[in-house]
Amino acid sequence: MRDYLANLNLSSLILVGIATVAGFYFGRLAKVARQPSLVGYMLLGVLLGPSVLGLFPEPLTEQLAFITEIALGFVAFSIGAELNLASLRRLGYGIISIILAESFMAFLLVTAALFLWTRDWPLALIFGAMAPASAPAGTVAVIQEYRAKGSLTQALYAVVGFDDGLAIIIFGFAAALAKNLLLREAVQGGESLFAALGGPAKEIGLSILVGGVAGFIFCQLVRRLTESRDVFIILFGTVLLVTGLSNRWHLSLILTNMVVGFVLVNTRNAGVVRRVTAPLLEVMPLLFILFFFLAGSHLQLAALPALGATGIIYALARSSGLLSGAYLGAVIGRAEQKIRRYLGLGILSQAGVAIGLSLIVKQEFGQLAETYDLPHAAIIGASVLTTITATSILFEIVGPILTKVALSKAGEIPPPARGSK
Repeated sequence: MRDYLANLNLSSLILVGIATVAGFYFGRLAKVARQPSLVGYMLLGVLLGPSVLGLFPEPLTEQLAFITEIALGFVAFSIGAELNLASLRRLGYGIISIILAESFMAFLLVTAALFLWTRDWPLALIFGAMAPASAPAGTVAVIQEYRAKGSLTQALYAVVGFDDGLAIIIFGFAAALAKNLLLREAVQGGESLFAALGGPAKEIGLSILVGGVAGFIFCQLVRRLTESRDVFIILFGTVLLVTGLSNRWHLSLILTNMVVGFVLVNTRNAGVVRRVTAPLLEVMPLLFILFFFLAGSHLQLAALPALGATGIIYALARSSGLLSGAYLGAVIGRAEQKIRRYLGLGILSQAGVAIGLSLIVKQEFGQLAETYDLPHAAIIGASVLTTITATSILFEIVGPILTKVALSKAGEIPPPARGSK
């Protein structure tokens, strides 16, 4: 069957059409099973991907990567458009304390747990640096599917929007320290921590700058448009432009597009914001089908047996760090009770950013191993990539389910949506 499907030589357009239609019905089946639709989209991706039927081989999924980038761009814009400063002020400084606490607690617990297991500081630091990165698409998809509203929903938008920026900073620091420790094994001088941190700081600063400029121009272009379809054309072009510039200049795609939405919601009146965001409710479900289908097709089930003790420790320590850190940050920030109890459940998803960082580790530590004859560095790079890929399968399935549980328990899913599960 697998060989027969592989020999059909169907065009990419035919395959994307199949994925869209079949994804729609798999999403319906997931809802019948009282799960978020995106679980169905991902399972279909796994079924048609290289791990099972092979209808979507790896070269094709790489060829369709631009769809993933476009979807992430719209997700990031949607997050930014929810970050109204007036609403954030009502949530208080608790949001800042939550972001700091959950990110650093995940980093510290994973680092400590893996050091106790492996007695390998460079490896423990790199795994710790992977832990804070989240996957905002899963959280946003669940929020939009169930039309959740309330203070927990607002807090989730803020946390998943901003914690990736902090994750990049933590990664820059931890990777620099790990490299220095490895280079000392080879009796070589390492790059200073401050110099190594320059790259992440530059990436975040330029992302905010480009997003701010693009947001200002976008607001000027749409302020006099009255038709939603005209507004969406400009929005679509802006997201593509900003996403393309982010790739070209090696900026954070998520942060840059998020700033565009942030500028819109905090500089334009409610009518303009409504005209911009209304079409997204119609378009985002299609983007989510394609995004999570492709995410599922990238998941290699063969990687699961390689999870091992390191992967299990990483998954448990990361989950514990995010849950306890979110609770601690909410308590320190005097957030309301439902945010304290349930926010941690909504931020466990992990995929794109973490896998991207693990690819960077694989490449840079591989070069380090070749340049300085450090097999230890090559082992770390391979271990991180394999483990993060395997654990992402778990987090991408469990994370959205727990997000739905959190929103339901907090009473922020309207009764019609709850009844239609």
